[in-house]
Amino acid sequence: MGLVDTSSVLTRVVPARFRRDFPAPSLTVFVALQVLDVLTTLIGLNVGAQEASIFVGRLMNAGPIAGLLISKILGVALVAMALKFRRTRVIVFLNYWFAVVVSWNLLLILRMQLQSNP
Repeated sequence: MGLVDTSSVLTRVVPARFRRDFPAPSLTVFVALQVLDVLTTLIGLNVGAQEASIFVGRLMNAGPIAGLLISKILGVALVAMALKFRRTRVIVFLNYWFAVVVSWNLLLILRMQLQSNP
């Protein structure tokens, strides 16, 4: 079996006006989102919210900070593997994912605050 040049296939299948460049991965954004996730999760737990992720919730049995740090170490390991194997789209996906997670955390914090202060 021979190798196929996917760029030439892509140009024939998808017209240029519909092609978009994939966003570049940003490790700075990844780190910032991890910090924001930890902070918003801890604030959310303080105001009465519960961890939605079963996996992270189980890790938090060791303590909230310990559980969050373990999950972040696993996230950094995933990014390191993505970089090693040149799968940078994984980092872009994770950045979008954690942007949604942080937004969700902020909405939950706001909701909990509004419920406690009628």
